Amino acid sequence: MSGSAPRPAAQAPQQEVSTFRKFIGVAQQVLLVYALTQVASRFFASKTAQTPPPVPVTPGATTPSEQPEINPFLLPPQQAISAWNTGIPIALHVYLSTDPYGRIFENSSIRDASLPHFEWANITFGDWNEARTTEVSVDIPDSVQHNGSLWADIFLTKNDASPDESSPDYDPTSVHHVRKLLSRYLPKPKVRKERRLLQGDELEEPEEEIIASYWHQNLTLALVSDTTVLKYRELPPPIVEFVHLVPNQRDETGTKGYYKPIIFPNDFWHLRPQYVEINTTTPTLPLQIVFQPMSYFKFQMFASMTFGFQEAAKKQGGSTGAELDEVKRMLVETNPWFLGLTGLVSLLHIVFEMLAFKSDVSHWRHKEELTGVSVRTIVTNVFVQLVVLLYLIDNNTDTSWMILMGSGMGLLIEAWKITKAVDFKIVSSPAGSKFPWKLDITDKHVLSEDEKKTQEYDKLAFRYVSWVAIPCLAIYSVYSLLYESHRGWYSFVISTLTSFVYMFGFSVAHMPMKAMVYKTLSTVIDDLFAFIIKMPILHRLACFRDDVVFLIFLYQRWIYRVDPKRVNEYGQVMASDADAAVEGDKGVESKKNK
Repeated sequence: MSGSAPRPAAQAPQQEVSTFRKFIGVAQQVLLVYALTQVASRFFASKTAQTPPPVPVTPGATTPSEQPEINPFLLPPQQAISAWNTGIPIALHVYLSTDPYGRIFENSSIRDASLPHFEWANITFGDWNEARTTEVSVDIPDSVQHNGSLWADIFLTKNDASPDESSPDYDPTSVHHVRKLLSRYLPKPKVRKERRLLQGDELEEPEEEIIASYWHQNLTLALVSDTTVLKYRELPPPIVEFVHLVPNQRDETGTKGYYKPIIFPNDFWHLRPQYVEINTTTPTLPLQIVFQPMSYFKFQMFASMTFGFQEAAKKQGGSTGAELDEVKRMLVETNPWFLGLTGLVSLLHIVFEMLAFKSDVSHWRHKEELTGVSVRTIVTNVFVQLVVLLYLIDNNTDTSWMILMGSGMGLLIEAWKITKAVDFKIVSSPAGSKFPWKLDITDKHVLSEDEKKTQEYDKLAFRYVSWVAIPCLAIYSVYSLLYESHRGWYSFVISTLTSFVYMFGFSVAHMPMKAMVYKTLSTVIDDLFAFIIKMPILHRLACFRDDVVFLIFLYQRWIYRVDPKRVNEYGQVMASDADAAVEGDKGVESKKNK
């Protein structure tokens, strides 16, 4: 590659695309970029206050009218006009170097001859069909393998000008030079260290955050190909960074300047898992360089989003960066129509979860009589929800915040239900106790004989279940302790209990039918979430377990008909309501007959 211009790969003949498909494609890109920009600017972009340029003040002058006129040539221009006209032939030169100042032509010893460089000629500035791609193999210098920096020096030239200042064909007005750092410095991802607890190996102390150099195999150079007149003084920092004014060139008023073509190295779509650490084990790395035109509108959007996402990752830590990467991954790898369906499904998931919570809380808040309610089942549900939440927190790097929020809400509601079923009081302990006070738990009502029998059956059911569940838990605990690795005893206990809970901890007892319907709809949506939202593997499997349990519930509902005269777990009898309605209808009829 050194010294010779690579030939662009032969492009396949473009198929004729209908006007409707073109319109749909443009609309999708505009909506996508607009949505991401709103997210970046409203939730992630830092609020940077722009300080106006200082105004020189004449000593002794007290009023604005006494101030002399400010020389506009001493201030930034109000407007910036493109210094290069569209339609002219230009060339793009790319050099890779390790020099921090970009002095690749001053001394031949500065430029490493083993690093590739090439030229793309005969590019028409403003031609939206221009696109070039080349792939090179980069021999990483020894300094870069030891956390040194590797740069890409990009030169845009016109009128056959040379980028070399020592060349007689060099013209500073016909050359535009920008730089892009190829080796990015990022914190190393924290590795979840695990061990077999019975072997007695000690875990190493957690290391401090280590910054290392990383490599991405794609370099996209976007050339803004429309000559927009810019309001230079109003440009935000993410935009003004890429706008380079021609020095010492203004119009006669001094308020209008001229800017060189905008070259934007677009790395917005780079994902953190795609970066490879640069060290002595990576002496050679691939690099794909892509040239493409870009509109000023899209440049604004991508530059703002890149800046906003980077600031959010810096301020809020690695978890936010992972969430933003997940959003970008879905946008890159997902079909646009499926992505729209995912957005709709995500909204429905939140709505159904909130409706289920609202219905459940409303049912229990207005419930004055708690006859037949099993306190054991409620306490069990609290334990189940607590174990699941602790497991999700312990695996927070693999868990989306949406999953954590839903689990936390469920735990709070289940814990609140206990206060509706029983009374908690702190009373004095009997004589001889170790503690002066104790927690007294009593039912909110006096149990009848039938209710006492119900509690006996409840105890009996729990006893039979425990005969199967407890041995299974013990066997699995021994297996996990012997053959699986864990970060520590806490993680072992939580993961083991979670496996047990996900297998046996599904319950719909005391759930009103409306909440049951909402939960069912939410469970169906969870099946889609299991493929697109980050979650631990056990939680992912539990989504499909809920489907199996729900199908069993429907089958039981079909084969076991409802007895309207049977007292349910809430102490309600459907037949009594029906008989009362019938008696009311008979009374009305008798009055009419009279």
